[in-house]
Amino acid sequence: MGITANLLIRRSSLLSSRCILADSFIMTWHPYLDRVSLGWTALLGALLLLTLADREDLEPVLHRIEWSTLLFFAALFVLMEALSKLGLIGYIGGWTEALILRVDESDRLAVALIIMVWVSGITSAFVDNVPLTTMMVRVVTSLGTHPTLNLPMEPLIWALSFGVCLGGNGTLIGASSNVVCVGLAEQHGYKITFMQFFKIGFPVMIGHLVVATAYLLLCHCVFTWH
Repeated sequence: MGITANLLIRRSSLLSSRCILADSFIMTWHPYLDRVSLGWTALLGALLLLTLADREDLEPVLHRIEWSTLLFFAALFVLMEALSKLGLIGYIGGWTEALILRVDESDRLAVALIIMVWVSGITSAFVDNVPLTTMMVRVVTSLGTHPTLNLPMEPLIWALSFGVCLGGNGTLIGASSNVVCVGLAEQHGYKITFMQFFKIGFPVMIGHLVVATAYLLLCHCVFTWH
């Protein structure tokens, strides 16, 4: 069966750009390229795509980019890394370990789950959950490998996952999607302030965290499904 005229490739540059985009995605998860960071992968793909871009089409695209949102997240990642270098992660981990060690060994898992859900959830409401997760993963690893605490790793991971994901519903800056959606809404004439979002989002977040805490305690402290 012959190839019809409708299926012929008319723009080779478009095909090349799609191939570069596909290669960039493959580089993010390929096991032989695990030493290449996501930042370098994204930068390399962007540079290759820029070489194929048409200058007349490029300028309108650059004007449509949410530069304020990108700069906001860039500054936020810098802030989180600076706090990490200043020892914030070690302080949070040490404080959490000391608090858990004060309770009976039979209750340590329940206390650890409650602390992890609510600390990560409340913090995630005011700090973007992506850099916060990067920071809290180290705390979870420290708790799970602590010889004295003797806590299973899987429930702690689930507690962190629930906390940082649901906590992002609390405020406008709690999640990347919130900031992007508010920016797009403002472009179309709908302005959403921080307090308007907070009045609805924060009570919803509290309800979600309560349900998540009850679920984790039921699964891992009552039925010990881990």
